[in-house]
Amino acid sequence: MKKIFLISVTLILSAITGFSQELKPVKIDSLVTVSLPSAYQKTDTLGQQVFSSNSALGYVVVLRTPNAKNTAPLQKEGDLDNVLKENVKNIQGESSNASAQFVRDTTIGKLKAKTFTLQTDNGQGDIQFRNIVLLYTNATSYVFEYVYTNARKEMIGKEYKSFVNSIKLSPELQRNDQYLSNAKGMSVLQIGLIGAGGILVIIAVGMYIQRKKRLEYE
Repeated sequence: MKKIFLISVTLILSAITGFSQELKPVKIDSLVTVSLPSAYQKTDTLGQQVFSSNSALGYVVVLRTPNAKNTAPLQKEGDLDNVLKENVKNIQGESSNASAQFVRDTTIGKLKAKTFTLQTDNGQGDIQFRNIVLLYTNATSYVFEYVYTNARKEMIGKEYKSFVNSIKLSPELQRNDQYLSNAKGMSVLQIGLIGAGGILVIIAVGMYIQRKKRLEYE
């Protein structure tokens, strides 16, 4: 199963004076809207769309990745749980000194999502955080990230809440856009697809890290 191509952002503090940008609603597609700083950038690589921008205290990234056309719809809530759990694991695996913290389920509109904080340490005392929300539908995968340094950990609360609370879904999106049955558990087919997808996502993530490793915010 094709899953998320995750972006990895290396944050470097600079001496440049900070600036504040008002968040404005941006349509990620016809079904999902989120508020971003007005100076955001949008890129499209092989169908994956990336929206990114500096914020006043951190860096925001939104990724929209269509699932492969031959991806079988998830059948049960347990299938969805395992897809989200596997994606958390793959994201943590991007860095050797990464720790996924505060992993929990949440809801956005009528859909189930996963949220957590990824802490990374480069071994020299530079601790960085990525607050991440994962949203999966049978057609598309979405990642919402707010990235910041340890020095700003106690300062980002209001800005982060404004960002994450601005995620809005179309009423057209219903729970059966994530999985088809109300039954619990995971099918044998989905176990195989997730295992294969895990290999693909690790390869894709490695390529993306190299392309984005010099990304900075003030």
